[in-house]
Amino acid sequence: MLKILHLDENHELLKNELSNLGFENCFDFDSSKKEIENKLEKYHGIILRSRITIDKVFLDKGINLKFIARVGSGTENIDVVYANKKLIKIISAGEANANAVSEHALGMILSLKNRILKSNNEIKEGLWLREKNRGIEIKGKTVGIIGYGKTGKSFAEKLNALGANVLCNDIIPNKGDNYAMQVSINEIKEKSNIISLHTNLNETSLFLINNYFIDECKNPFYIINTSRGECLKTSDLVEGLKSGKILGACLDVIENESTSFEEIDSNNDLDYLKNSKNVIITPHIAGWTYESKVNLSKVILEKIKHMFDL
Repeated sequence: MLKILHLDENHELLKNELSNLGFENCFDFDSSKKEIENKLEKYHGIILRSRITIDKVFLDKGINLKFIARVGSGTENIDVVYANKKLIKIISAGEANANAVSEHALGMILSLKNRILKSNNEIKEGLWLREKNRGIEIKGKTVGIIGYGKTGKSFAEKLNALGANVLCNDIIPNKGDNYAMQVSINEIKEKSNIISLHTNLNETSLFLINNYFIDECKNPFYIINTSRGECLKTSDLVEGLKSGKILGACLDVIENESTSFEEIDSNNDLDYLKNSKNVIITPHIAGWTYESKVNLSKVILEKIKHMFDL
């Protein structure tokens, strides 16, 4: 019987179905990374979200590991290259919460451009300001999507229905479709009124949105980030907001989040963003719906079944 170690809580569907397939489920939601490494040789699979980082030391300890499953869309907390060398299969489930993330991104930008959150807060303070809260429509605007995987495509489909002109950029060629035209990053900078990040965190995307990028954009623009906080340099975002080059920001992720995404360190830049009426911040919940919790477990389960021909 193959043993699977679960390091984070997930929907009970996952453990129940794995048990039905003949796997032995083991659970450890509290032990330190070192403590887990010391018992790792007993397990054939790991299922986790973001609680710990899977590095070379960890992988070397897992002498019987056949797979590591990340219940989510990113694998930056796993040394994928070294895992591949060790013939450990890496499984992820980015497609499972693509709709949830794209709905969240759309909700944030609609709220910001139509001043919904701002005017709601003002009314609660006794202010009824109509002209100061005149909105801006998405129809006819150009939206540049950076990273055109499952989530980017889902967002493009929704924007297309609203009458936006959607451009996309991806490191893989020929990713464009009926919802978005693939263009160079320079064309994204030249034409976009809104720029939305849907890329994985890697060497190319690390602090992709910085002062240099912002300065090269032809139009003042809104920025949406539902990917990873470190794709956007917070201090440069603040400068862009102060200068007016960035009109507003919708942020579900922040640069100074913990690696588990459960905490955030405060600083002057974050304080500025929290107090800005042109910024909406949510606590890394874009893909955090009741539906996606089920879907993530279903996708991981299907990929494990496929791996073992079950």
